[in-house]
Amino acid sequence: MPSEPLFYLVGWATTLVIAIGKSAFGGGLAILGIPLLAIVTEPLDAAIMVAMLVSLMDMMALRSFGASTWSKPDLVWLLPGLVVGIGIGYLVFVRIDPRIVTLLIGLTTLAFTAQWFLKGRLAAPGSRPVSGKLALLAGTASGFTTFVAHAGGPPVAMYLLRRGLPKSTLVGTTIALFTLGNWLKLPPYFALGLKHTDALWGALALAPAVPIGIWLGHVVHRKLDQKTLFIWCYGLLAVAAAKLSVDAALALLR
Repeated sequence: MPSEPLFYLVGWATTLVIAIGKSAFGGGLAILGIPLLAIVTEPLDAAIMVAMLVSLMDMMALRSFGASTWSKPDLVWLLPGLVVGIGIGYLVFVRIDPRIVTLLIGLTTLAFTAQWFLKGRLAAPGSRPVSGKLALLAGTASGFTTFVAHAGGPPVAMYLLRRGLPKSTLVGTTIALFTLGNWLKLPPYFALGLKHTDALWGALALAPAVPIGIWLGHVVHRKLDQKTLFIWCYGLLAVAAAKLSVDAALALLR
């Protein structure tokens, strides 16, 4: 088990933040996990730990956001798209430059969030109908980016947020979708962990922070009204998209 106090300080704080974001808003903060944990460990070990911890968070969050909170008509399209996108990412990872795709998705998401903050938040609330084509496209893009850049949230968030779903349905549907996605990615990360045992011990050391963060996030979710929760969701989406864009742009310049 890790013994450095700084590891526990940074690691627990990071785990709590990610877990609170997942239970309160459906996610959006996991993208910060690797760079924060990389302060106190190797980047590859950080990626392995985040994969393990997020999968545990999904299991615990599903206890609060069960099937009654899922938008099943959306999941019918999003789930196959997610699986296809992960498959595409696996097949073409060595044939294309994922940095370009990631940058395009990041910039598109930034434009989407900017449009909402400028005009969309002033519009009357309402629910747009399910769009199979858009959901399939969002799921595929999410599966691809979660495989190549560990950042599958923005494409799905863009689709679900525009639907105007009730807050618990929005969060529950997002958690249900990424439970599958994160568990599909878990086996290869676990295989890596067998070669990097420090990462497995690190994830075990940080795991006790997960239920605390999930509980705190659920408290936040209950207390926020729909409008405030949407503001937070769009704000977190903008942060994730900005980081995605900056990371991809810097990687292209190297």
